[in-house]
Amino acid sequence: MKLVHTSVKRPVGVIMIVLAIIALGLVSVRNLAVDLFPKIDLPIAVVATNYPDAAPEDVENLISRTIESAVSSVEGIDTVQSQSQSGASLVLMMFKNGTDLDQALLDVREKIDQVKAFLPETAGDPNILRFSPEAMPVMYVGLTGKDTAALTQVANDQIIPYFERQGGVASVTVEGAVTREIQLELDTAKMQQYGVSSGEIVQALNSTNNAASVGSVDKGNQNLQLRVTGEFESTDDIENTIIMTQAGATLHVKDVATVKDTYKDQTSASLVNGKESIVLSMMKQTDANTVEVAGNIKESLEEISSELGDAVELEVLIDTSEFIEMSVDSVVQNILIGGAISVFILLLFLKSIRATLVIGLSIPIALITTFALMYFTGQTLNVLTLGGLALGIGMMVDSSIVILENIYSYRKRGFSLFESATKGASELAPAVIASTTTTLVVFLPMVFVKGIASDLFMPLGLAVAFSLVASLVVAITVVPMLSSKLLSGAMKDNGRRYWFDRFLDLLRNKYSNGLKAVLKFRKTAITVVVIAIALSLALIPTIGAEFIPASDQGQAQISVETEVGSKVEYTQSIVEQVNGILTSYGDVIDISYVTVGGTSSNVASYTLQMVPAGEREQSTTEIVKEMDKDLRKIAGAKISANAMDGGMMSMGDPIQISLNGPEHEILRELSEEVVAEISTIDGVFNPTSSASEGIPQMQIHVYEEKAATYGLTEQQITSQIQMQFTGQLATTYRESGQELDVRLVYPEDKRSEMNDLEDMKIQTVTGVFIPLREVASFEEIQGPASLLRENQQAQMNVTSALVDRDLGSVVTDIETKLDGMNFPEGYTFAIGGQAEDMVESFGQLALALVFSIFLVYAVMAVQFENFLFPFIIMFAMPTSVIGVLGGLFITDIPLSIPGFIGIIMLAGIVVNNSIVLVDYINILRRRGMERKQAIIEAGRSRLRPILMTTLTTVLAMIPLGLALGEGAELQQPLAITIIFGLSVSTLFTLFFVPVMYTLLDDLTAKVTGRRKKEM
Repeated sequence: MKLVHTSVKRPVGVIMIVLAIIALGLVSVRNLAVDLFPKIDLPIAVVATNYPDAAPEDVENLISRTIESAVSSVEGIDTVQSQSQSGASLVLMMFKNGTDLDQALLDVREKIDQVKAFLPETAGDPNILRFSPEAMPVMYVGLTGKDTAALTQVANDQIIPYFERQGGVASVTVEGAVTREIQLELDTAKMQQYGVSSGEIVQALNSTNNAASVGSVDKGNQNLQLRVTGEFESTDDIENTIIMTQAGATLHVKDVATVKDTYKDQTSASLVNGKESIVLSMMKQTDANTVEVAGNIKESLEEISSELGDAVELEVLIDTSEFIEMSVDSVVQNILIGGAISVFILLLFLKSIRATLVIGLSIPIALITTFALMYFTGQTLNVLTLGGLALGIGMMVDSSIVILENIYSYRKRGFSLFESATKGASELAPAVIASTTTTLVVFLPMVFVKGIASDLFMPLGLAVAFSLVASLVVAITVVPMLSSKLLSGAMKDNGRRYWFDRFLDLLRNKYSNGLKAVLKFRKTAITVVVIAIALSLALIPTIGAEFIPASDQGQAQISVETEVGSKVEYTQSIVEQVNGILTSYGDVIDISYVTVGGTSSNVASYTLQMVPAGEREQSTTEIVKEMDKDLRKIAGAKISANAMDGGMMSMGDPIQISLNGPEHEILRELSEEVVAEISTIDGVFNPTSSASEGIPQMQIHVYEEKAATYGLTEQQITSQIQMQFTGQLATTYRESGQELDVRLVYPEDKRSEMNDLEDMKIQTVTGVFIPLREVASFEEIQGPASLLRENQQAQMNVTSALVDRDLGSVVTDIETKLDGMNFPEGYTFAIGGQAEDMVESFGQLALALVFSIFLVYAVMAVQFENFLFPFIIMFAMPTSVIGVLGGLFITDIPLSIPGFIGIIMLAGIVVNNSIVLVDYINILRRRGMERKQAIIEAGRSRLRPILMTTLTTVLAMIPLGLALGEGAELQQPLAITIIFGLSVSTLFTLFFVPVMYTLLDDLTAKVTGRRKKEM
């Protein structure tokens, strides 16, 4: 090849190009972003709407259904789900893969604008958001020290604005803070005495608390703007606001109400390691890098802490970047170990430091070139792309090994260094290019794969492809050039017998004898291979399947749910008992952070951060199982503990069963039956239903006719009840740039008991007060906590975690259980969550595998200008199934997306050895050698490079296969498939491919001979 000759003739030019590439790569790697996973684009949009104090039924009927109907006609919509809970509606729109989400969001906004007028007046404007699995806090920071009120003020005035100015930080949210407001506590007796209603007080406050521009006036040469200033400047102004009664009398607000500068009733509290705290959640910008943002936050912590002094303490509770950095570090460490192993194998075979250096240089050059290509294509350094590089470490030297081996053979035959380098490299360059191309083309079908599988596989594939292309260029340019300059001494035979050479000679002789026997008993050999493949396929049911391997991230969650309707104080008493049990796990728990209340007063949610995996004997799952047993001993609450899946955060529960049908109540009963049924299945852990026990409700039925006799309507009565029990926002009060709500409330002792409701005084149009029970009746019922719908039909979900069993096997058992249940007519079930994603991804990857095999064959057909030889080479592929399935069975690892990706990559890798073998057989036959002798000679000659390339690839993957370090579980299935698949296929390549070569060659001879006779 001309490129080979040029590189050998112009070594200075090659060296300068290499140095330029290295410099570019080093600059690129410094600027590459670091993350845990590649960016995953999910075509999901969310519409969130507030409807204060509304029951879930009203939210569903008035908000959710309206929005569902509006957005269902948007182009590209696949599924519409809604969740209606007290005071809020959440509508999720899942679009088909390939949908332009930006355009879809514009269409959704247009549809929402069309139905805004049909929403209740008190409902907030719908917020339309793009959902992203990356929309998770980068870091949680605890704020402790003073009382909650003081901490809240410090957080709002100093800390939050400071952090939001840091690079990459999008927003900071606060949990456990209190909200200041001005409360006007009404005196009902005085209000009746003066004949004042709450509406008149609100009107007086609003009419007084305003400022307006009223024109302009000339004063000499000046034109003065006229502005009436009437805004409240202090709480004294609120107290002295004048109220005009219907009787014409005047009085002040302080005559009928007590003005209090206080805080809103706190419905939630945050505790860090048992101490009341405020927790700040740091959200990163969409295009920001997690590790970089976390670094910015940690640097800024020191500065803000020094400004706040000792009175306030800031502590990092959970830092998601730590696991990312540990995972990336472990992969880098595995890459270095793999590289060291590859270099050792080279040194063992080449028995020359110079020769090893020639080939070993291809690894750093290829790696650095890959970093540059990754930077310019917008990739990130994550556990998958680095896993691809770890896979490529051993493969990077394959092309160089084959080239150098042939250069060495020419040198032994007496050729000069220049001739050996040029002839040896040129002769096998086409075979090396073909073998590399077959590995590369397996990634092309991924263009047609959509969804999560594509988002995960493409970055890994690009990393491998970049490294292989770089190593190929190095093999046909740098290696011949260096060989012509450095290997004069390394290629001399000094007469000494190297022990490893004696071992290889013995191995060659054994292989030659074995190959002769196999060629003699071809039918027996084929039968053995077929039986081995059949036995390996029989292992599939015992291997199982999962979506993404879980990593031991060291995080766990504990959910505490007391009886629905319980007060926050009672829930906190249960939390204290939980804290008591967690103290016994103090040696493994680093941070314990709990939020009490929040979404509901009867709920508490813990987030636990364990110490690093290397500092504890048990895995997070094992710890959580023990913890769950201990926590279940606490009476008065439902408590469950689950490990957080570090494999795919925010990708849903492993098991999610969706029950659909017309009626929510029947779905509630079905969900409870499903939970009971699947609880008996091995591997199902803490199954839960989205149907809670229901919120206790007191329904008030207004006697419309009786109310009418007093001149009252149902709406008037409802507004007065709402005023007494929830208060009423009257106006706002500005102080030091802060805007505070001014709310009218009744005294606590007038709005807490059932008697307060029944004896409540309703004011008629004539000013007379009557008790509520005169015009209404009361009924206590159980109302739903939330209502779910999918595609405009009622839905209920059952979710479950997994323990000690693979996802595929558990799903199979669940489907069997559910098929045996008698669902009422019109009610169905569907399994979603990670199980659904797994099935979809496996289907797409299987299609990609089929196309990959076809492309590998097409590349070889073009290379050999023959349809037969590629077909012979392809027989190495089915033998890899034996290694893959056997390896997964031996290591007890289920098949997952990384494992499937490994199978696709094997389709391009396993044929490389066959290409080198068959190509050399053809070269020897063209030189006039007889077929059998050519096969045996080619086998003996190519055994050394085949062993070298296989061992460097396989042994370099062993650190990943052993899952050494944090987060290494993700690459383990990929490594196992490559290690076992390539090892077994190499063994069969050396024996089975020559057998198929002779059989198909005989068949070809018969066909061509028959044709000649016919002609």
